[in-house]
Amino acid sequence: MKKFALVAGVSLFFTSVGGTSQSASPSSANPLFGFRNSAEEISIESRFLAVPDPKLAEAHLRTLTQAPHMAGTPEDKATAEYVAQKFREAGLETEIVEYKVWMNYPSEISVDVTAPVGVTMHGPTREHVDGDPYQDDPRVVMPFNGMSPSGDVEGEVVYANYGSPQDFKKLEDLKVDVRGKIVLVRYGENFRGVKAFVAQEHGAAAVLIYSDPADDGWRRGDKYPQGPWRPDTGVQRGSIGYMFQFPGDPTTPGVASVPSLPDSKRVPPEQSAQLPKIPTTPLSYADAWPILEHLGGPDSPRDWQGSLPFTYHVGPGPTKVKMHLKQDYQYRTIWDVIGKVRGDEFPDEWVVGGNHRDAWVYGAVDPNSGTAAMLEAAHGIGELLKSGWKPKRTIVFGSWDAEEEGLIGSTEWGEQHASDLANAPAYFNMDVAVSGAKFGASSVPSLKQFLRDVTKVVPSPKGGMLYDEWRKANQPGAENAQAPTEAIGDTGRLPAAQGKSDVPVGDLGSGSDYTVFLQHLGVPSTDVSSTGSYGVYHSVFDNFAWFKKFGDPDFTYEQEMARVYGIEAIRMADADVLPYDYEEYAKEITAYIEAAKKKAGKDFGSQSPDFKEATDAAHHFEQAAAKVFERGKNPPKDPASLNQALRQAERALLIPDGLPNRPWFHHAIYAPGQYTGYAAVVIPGVNEAIDRHDVDRTREQISALAAALNRATKVLESYH
Repeated sequence: MKKFALVAGVSLFFTSVGGTSQSASPSSANPLFGFRNSAEEISIESRFLAVPDPKLAEAHLRTLTQAPHMAGTPEDKATAEYVAQKFREAGLETEIVEYKVWMNYPSEISVDVTAPVGVTMHGPTREHVDGDPYQDDPRVVMPFNGMSPSGDVEGEVVYANYGSPQDFKKLEDLKVDVRGKIVLVRYGENFRGVKAFVAQEHGAAAVLIYSDPADDGWRRGDKYPQGPWRPDTGVQRGSIGYMFQFPGDPTTPGVASVPSLPDSKRVPPEQSAQLPKIPTTPLSYADAWPILEHLGGPDSPRDWQGSLPFTYHVGPGPTKVKMHLKQDYQYRTIWDVIGKVRGDEFPDEWVVGGNHRDAWVYGAVDPNSGTAAMLEAAHGIGELLKSGWKPKRTIVFGSWDAEEEGLIGSTEWGEQHASDLANAPAYFNMDVAVSGAKFGASSVPSLKQFLRDVTKVVPSPKGGMLYDEWRKANQPGAENAQAPTEAIGDTGRLPAAQGKSDVPVGDLGSGSDYTVFLQHLGVPSTDVSSTGSYGVYHSVFDNFAWFKKFGDPDFTYEQEMARVYGIEAIRMADADVLPYDYEEYAKEITAYIEAAKKKAGKDFGSQSPDFKEATDAAHHFEQAAAKVFERGKNPPKDPASLNQALRQAERALLIPDGLPNRPWFHHAIYAPGQYTGYAAVVIPGVNEAIDRHDVDRTREQISALAAALNRATKVLESYH
């Protein structure tokens, strides 16, 4: 059966990057894009595909999740050593790299209802359901928010829905003043750090964030352990660091926090733009229930109503809450594990694949489903190495630490190796590899077709090829699996525009480890995930028992993701011509500019700036991209200068001075939104200037965008 699937993969696969899906054979006129010898590459990939093993993936996951392993703990170090051992067994040159970073563990966290009389709640309540085998481990960290300050606050509560700028505006319209109040918001819609940021902007004294059963609890279906959704006491931990300012260690923006870095080279924590100023902590819906139930004031707007069985009011009061947060902040050691296979022809061109390893508790889905899949991809590459294969380019696997606190391990490594990554053709991310059966992906537009083509050779556990399942699931009228909560970053989101009528591939915002590679260094990036009903994000219940029952009982989706990930790395490492499609990129950028022009017209009326400069630049970029794409179809004998142009075009889209007020972010086309955090804001300089109603800045940012596009065009035109 396996043999048949691989043969089917070959016959289904052959399409050009630009192309339609059609059957062909290796000798057909429509070979593998970017390869002079498609048959040889197909043979290598077929040998790789036979290796990743569901049983071994299960063994990896069981080992990685046997203890809670928050970043910086001895248990986290043990997972680093396990990953290093598996990398070495696969024949990778392996090292464990340490960084010294500023982060908190909780010392004392309490939340008490102090009014009205007779209402009692003392939280956070310990997470518990009947029959979970992992919940009572004494090493389970109490619910808390990473990067929250310490503080003691007592005050009236105001309910602010998801805590977005629009929600706070609605409270102003209702004449509800949040200054000095404790704001209660629910998880969802935006990154939790944005909730704290907007509350801080509006003068709130503190923030409580709870999980409403409408979003990932009983409203969605049976709660754990009967079903996959969040039980009453389940709490979403998570960082509230202002990663939309910059990710990584809060004291070293733009600089690697190596252990030898002197304190004089660090930003004092109290001055860090990444650290929130108001105490923030998470609650379960069991603990939020009495707070919400006794709020007075106006009825909440009806779309703010969650699924607790009473009418939600906005307050303020009469519910009063006392919060006591004592955080233990220290410089702590974290451990990245780096495994390398040196390239035979172009050792200085690094194809990087990464997944983080640290978890808030056990992290079976987030992130260790990704670690297990990455280890099986490394296993497959190890088998190819034993047979004498060597990649043309260097393949690097990174097992990042402290992602949960603010993308720290990947960011510090990326900042340390910025010059080594100047020629990196791609970064492939995997975070939540598997929470269910529905495949999704996000990437820069130049790699969207590359991703589609990779899925045409990977068998689906449902039979046939993954591409066909992916396409079927995205047809109009297809039953849509759960729209991911912020648990899964972007892979379930529809792109802001589509340059091609094919399976939609989402845009990269933030919330995972591709951020430093794409948005700081300009390395083309992708992110892949297989998603489903997942209500235990960042709770004690994201453990091996949940995964075995609801995530992927027979680990065949783990196998599928290991195959996708490995093929991405092998194909990019071996391509004669790098398989980028800048034409699709240019079309999407043109659509972004059109949308921004319409938005500016509505906002500024007759004062709206002229977008012609950016529109023309995008048009020229598309023309240059089309010519280069044609060249790639028949790889020249020496493609070095063509590949150089292809690699540098993405870097040319970086803005040297960075985005306004966010200089760490350099990419002209993608950034995390200042008020979304995870979701991408496209052409962020322009769109955020319009959102601020700043016509002069909008004009400046149109010029900065046009200049970036003109630089990229010039790079592509430099190849003749």
